[in-house]
Amino acid sequence: MATVSIFDQQKNEVGNMDLAPDVFEVEVRPEILHLAVRAQLAAKRAGTHSTKTRNTVRGGGRKPWRQKGTGRARAGSTRSPLWRGGAVTFGPQPRDYEFKVNRKVRRLALKMALSSRLSENRLMILSGIDLPEIKTKDFIRVAKDLGLGKTLIVFKDAANSLLLSARNVPGIKLLSADKLNVYDILHYPQLVMLEGAARDVQERLK
Repeated sequence: MATVSIFDQQKNEVGNMDLAPDVFEVEVRPEILHLAVRAQLAAKRAGTHSTKTRNTVRGGGRKPWRQKGTGRARAGSTRSPLWRGGAVTFGPQPRDYEFKVNRKVRRLALKMALSSRLSENRLMILSGIDLPEIKTKDFIRVAKDLGLGKTLIVFKDAANSLLLSARNVPGIKLLSADKLNVYDILHYPQLVMLEGAARDVQERLK
């Protein structure tokens, strides 16, 4: 069982926390992480791309010239895919890109993502971030004290002052514990979890 330090917002050690090995010390398998990320990104795709077929393109109802005797190739419509302004052959149509990943595999991928951040020493547990008022510069000062760069901050119950102060800081994303996902963990090099969120995630994934 791994034991990690808990820091305050000035990066002073204020305690310790035991992390469950079946959540934070899982063997990382890249193919499982890849599958989970692919499924998450595919589900975000709108899939609204569309092209018009001969059924839907406007016009072309009249035969442009008679069948024989003109010396030109026969033609039945000006909206043939061969003509300018005509239909599109085998063009993209609206579709759903989402595909299913079993619940056990999704949970396993989330454990692997958390384990990778712990093994790389990129996981920090904070007792909390307390900002007296909504000011971006106050949050930036806290981030500087903690040495945060491109960071994902996971919270359980965050004060409105923290959410509003951090929302415009480049490279910082705040995410509630119940929305924690593989893509965001892997996308941000640093992972910061407030103590309540870390305990909540650990209990949920056990």
